[in-house]
Amino acid sequence: MKIIIPMAGRGTRLRPHTLTVPKPLIPVAGKPIIQRLVESLATAYDGPIDEIAYIVGDFGSEVEKELVSIAEALGAKGRIYHQEKALGVGHAIHCAGDSLSGRCMIAFADTLFKADFKFNAAEDGFIWVQKVKDPSSFGVVKLDHTGVVSEFIEKPAKPVSDLAIVGLYYLREGEKLRDALQHIIKQEIREKNEYQLTTALEHLKNNGVRFRTGEIEEWLDCGNKEAILHSNERMLEIHRDNGLVAGNAVVENSIIIEPCYIGENAVIRNAVVGPYVSVGHNSTVENTVITNSIIQNKSQIKNAVLDSSMVGNSSRYIGSRDELNLGDFSNFSRR
Repeated sequence: MKIIIPMAGRGTRLRPHTLTVPKPLIPVAGKPIIQRLVESLATAYDGPIDEIAYIVGDFGSEVEKELVSIAEALGAKGRIYHQEKALGVGHAIHCAGDSLSGRCMIAFADTLFKADFKFNAAEDGFIWVQKVKDPSSFGVVKLDHTGVVSEFIEKPAKPVSDLAIVGLYYLREGEKLRDALQHIIKQEIREKNEYQLTTALEHLKNNGVRFRTGEIEEWLDCGNKEAILHSNERMLEIHRDNGLVAGNAVVENSIIIEPCYIGENAVIRNAVVGPYVSVGHNSTVENTVITNSIIQNKSQIKNAVLDSSMVGNSSRYIGSRDELNLGDFSNFSRR
């Protein structure tokens, strides 16, 4: 099995955090979004993951090394492809054409899921969906009386189905998708001036590929600050029994209100932390009350009362009551 992950977008809704790292590497409950995603997919598949292919923009060599290491930790080969122009998700996946062969899963990098991902790999394809109240912002599918997808519609102006595609797909023969993407690009078939994955899937359906659907129990968007904080809350709840406080973290004269994640070598001193707080490795929280927040790695928070806040890597904040959104390598002091 190969996992293909398009992630070339700039993540503008999450600035300033995505000015230095891509959105899928933002941590949620102590792990980067992308790591949580591939680990859940690897667990769902009853067999080895041979390769994880990432389609990226100009993120730099350090980010690419981290992505490869996430793949290698699962026993898979990490492979990097580049999308030079933002021409849509279909175009991004086409950039990874050399990896589109045999059994493939495609997963969008800015979502997390709670679901039973078990599926029959002998089927032509699977598309995971969730019922939504307003389908106009999503790609949706219609089903025939046997439960097979009969139509793909990208962001319908009129209600035709409430089954929204969540950004997770399986194909038994990835080369068929590669050929379909080549076809729509060669023929300049665009939706809203972009090459859409749903257009290629519709082409495959019209040529005899049968897609079935799987339903998602919970779909967690990670597109903006509020969504990231909600995803952090839910992941902490889901994994609260997995020992989320590192053994070498220092907790002195403090109260930890679970669920929380406290990373390696973090220091919590004279503080009340939680619920729903993640503190990254080598970060320090002193003389502070903090709830529903994410503090990334190697950062320092002092003399503050924070709620619904995000603090980036290697940042320093000394202040008072706030809702904070502080990017990497920032230094802020309130007197």
